[in-house]
Amino acid sequence: MGWLNVENYLNKWKLSDSRKPLIIRGARQVGKTTLIRDFSRTYKHEIILNLEKPGDRHYFENFDDVQTILEALLLAHGIPSSAMSNTLLFIDEIQESPKAIQLLRYFYEELPELHVISAGSLLEFAMQKVQSFPVGRVEFLYLHPLNFQEYLEAIDKQNLLEYLQLVPIKPVAHKLLMDAFHRYAIIGGMPEVIKVDIQQKNLSDLPRTYESIWGTYKNDVEKYTSNDTERKIIKHLMDTAPLHLDERVKFQGFGNSNYRSREVGEAFRTLDDAKIIRLIYPTTDLKPPLKPDLKKSPRLQFLDTGLVNYALGIQLEMLAMSDLNSAYKGAVIPHLVTQELISLQSISAHKPNFWVREKSQSNAEVDILYSYQNLVIPIEIKSGSKGSLKSLHQFIDAADHPYAIRMYAGTFNVEKAVTPDQKPYLLMNLPYYAGTCLPQYVEWFVQQKL
Repeated sequence: MGWLNVENYLNKWKLSDSRKPLIIRGARQVGKTTLIRDFSRTYKHEIILNLEKPGDRHYFENFDDVQTILEALLLAHGIPSSAMSNTLLFIDEIQESPKAIQLLRYFYEELPELHVISAGSLLEFAMQKVQSFPVGRVEFLYLHPLNFQEYLEAIDKQNLLEYLQLVPIKPVAHKLLMDAFHRYAIIGGMPEVIKVDIQQKNLSDLPRTYESIWGTYKNDVEKYTSNDTERKIIKHLMDTAPLHLDERVKFQGFGNSNYRSREVGEAFRTLDDAKIIRLIYPTTDLKPPLKPDLKKSPRLQFLDTGLVNYALGIQLEMLAMSDLNSAYKGAVIPHLVTQELISLQSISAHKPNFWVREKSQSNAEVDILYSYQNLVIPIEIKSGSKGSLKSLHQFIDAADHPYAIRMYAGTFNVEKAVTPDQKPYLLMNLPYYAGTCLPQYVEWFVQQKL
């Protein structure tokens, strides 16, 4: 979820009577700690623990009940117990203590007036070690790399952000938004990268930052795996997966290896749990709910497009392109738009689907599907003329509604079009940079009549 929305969410959570301990989830380095440290300043008192430090972890290891833990914490921090309702307890890196995760439910049941937030990466792995996970006693919030709206906020382009949020958009801001999006598409949304880019304004200063982020993920591999073979396979996947950005993948022998399908599949699912490389599966459905077809080949979705561009070494050539649609065989922009759609999901870890046709002899494929009420709207992400929308037409011919979207480098417009099979439909042409505004556009679009 966008940082803009996250702050609103946290403020609502703080004021809510039915507040539950909050677990902030997301990959490493997406800014969970910074976010909560900033938020903790809205409290009179804060207790910030980092469970990677043995001294902070011992509160949970030495005591078994939350009353005693709280008493010890208040004592150590010199906070009177009467100030509990204006105190935030922030437990960072909670994955280091399965016991702490388990105790969250008792904070909810026995100390509801205390505000408790925890954060951690690799939580999926820690949760497997928790004997009874506090289902229903905690709430989750997912954090992603910054999306384009948040990027504009970070680089202090408030006026552009306001134009972007007008639906439908006015053509006057198109060129400026396109330029800003171009930069964002090259460097991606990792908070640390954006910070360095704002300070230095030079691509050559960024490699060290990408290297350290990707390096951290590779070092984490040890924590995801139980044996040497798994470790080797995951390292191999992280080294070779970016090269497959433009295609659907087969697990067997992935990346010119001798690894078997089952081993590669398991390693990919581990990386998916860690939110570093997600598997996006196709569906053949034309109506909600969309069911992914796990027997078909998936596409790879990386945590952040900037990291992939860096891994592929294509950032400099992207800088010189006028339309990024051709970047890395046309794969970069669809990847980024998918990343933007994922960033709008805050309370679930839902992944979008793409569409493939059931028939074996034709390989129709639509980039992304968007479910809205009882409609599934196909989205193609490409520049070029309408003539190249063959798969989109096949979807429209089979669907029971006339709405389709194309995202491209051009300006916003809606046109009445006809498929080769003579079915009339409405095509909304949307600039790439409007990905984060898709929910508002779709709502507007389906009210238009053929």
